[in-house]
Amino acid sequence: MNVYDTANRLAQEIKQSEEYVNYKMAKQALNLNTELKEKMAEFEKARYEVQLEMMQTGKNNEEKYKQVQNLYAKLVENDEAKRFFEAETKFNVVIADVNKIIGEAIRDVM
Repeated sequence: MNVYDTANRLAQEIKQSEEYVNYKMAKQALNLNTELKEKMAEFEKARYEVQLEMMQTGKNNEEKYKQVQNLYAKLVENDEAKRFFEAETKFNVVIADVNKIIGEAIRDVM
């Protein structure tokens, strides 16, 4: 069995998964809504800055963290944004699970 063939099959199966298809559709719908897309970009930027600061300092900036929470709360009031976040989360779980399986398989040499 060729590991590259297996990896390519896995990639195709992921692209055919319900989680991938739903996430892709939610992302496409989001991109059609310019105003919502801008709000999501603002949220993603704020979330990234909070994560980056946490990694650099080891501390959580409570003010910025609350700002991100407030942005998220406002976004999920919108059904389209809520569907996007739900689809994104489900897809990320699949990818994390696949990564965990691969990581556990090669743990003895890492």
